[in-house]
Amino acid sequence: MGIYKRGRVWWMGFTYQGRNYRRSTEVTDRKLAQRIYDKIKGDIAEGKWFEKLPGEEKSFKEMMEKYLIEHVSKKLSSKSFRSHSKTLVSHFGEYTLKDITPKLISEYKVKRLNEGSKPGTLNRELATMKKAFNLAIKEWEWIKENPVARVSLEQEDKRIRWLNDDEEKRLLEKCSEWLKELVIFALNTGMRRGEVLSLTWRGVDLFRKTITIFESKNKEARTIPMSQKVFDLLKSKSKVRSIKTDLVFHDENHEPISYVTLHREFHTTLNQAEIQDMRWHDLRHCFATKLVREGKDLYKVQKLLGHKTPIMTQRYAHHDIESLRDAVEVLDKASVGL
Repeated sequence: MGIYKRGRVWWMGFTYQGRNYRRSTEVTDRKLAQRIYDKIKGDIAEGKWFEKLPGEEKSFKEMMEKYLIEHVSKKLSSKSFRSHSKTLVSHFGEYTLKDITPKLISEYKVKRLNEGSKPGTLNRELATMKKAFNLAIKEWEWIKENPVARVSLEQEDKRIRWLNDDEEKRLLEKCSEWLKELVIFALNTGMRRGEVLSLTWRGVDLFRKTITIFESKNKEARTIPMSQKVFDLLKSKSKVRSIKTDLVFHDENHEPISYVTLHREFHTTLNQAEIQDMRWHDLRHCFATKLVREGKDLYKVQKLLGHKTPIMTQRYAHHDIESLRDAVEVLDKASVGL
């Protein structure tokens, strides 16, 4: 055992308590590598050495930077991940990973809630933090334990909102032309905002009447059939397709439509249509609710929405009062009278 070279970096091998260890010195200078190796041998001889994982002295900020570069940048929803990461780093940034404990995270929860953060927002932050720690354990081998795993999430109010027929009509009447196309497309495909805005003509097959999402939130491609309304919309757009971009939906400069632009236009239109408490993501609720109301089974709805489990789909599939009315009307038929 001793020091040896791998590429440009010097590594060391030694035995401790009957086990063989190999560690990178993380240096390219042989003399410095030898000093690091000699120090560890000295610590072992004095009984001071114990196995240290390479990430114990890493800061939380370093972990989140690595997480953002290697994983978040590839996601459609990277903007929300970056927002959560920024908030977390502002609080935990200078802590080393070994110093972050469940108690420290619980104190963070109290602080955020006292500042007025919603439980759902806080849970998304903790989920981001938990994912980063899991990667530090499983892939990077920096640490052994995930402190977030021992912290409970906050109870969320399960917000359910979809457009009734009158609201949908009012919304479409007030939409600008480009927004109307997006709203109709979202209402009739159930696709996520990022999937809609990043859709390219490569994923549109007008002959087979299908749409393929190559990069979804769960990292799996999926193909969905077009309704006649979606087919008519895409066929019309294909006739004036821009040669400057492959995007199906783009701005007048042939650039991608930003989330900020869509958010501003959508909420301005909602106000004009006198529709309250509505978000773009709720158009997925509308899509799923309509399908369930028409008797389509949850498995089909799950596949169309791109959910991995039926549990996720059930949150979207809520009946309205009118769709439940026929269930109690059978009682009138079965009644024997008073």
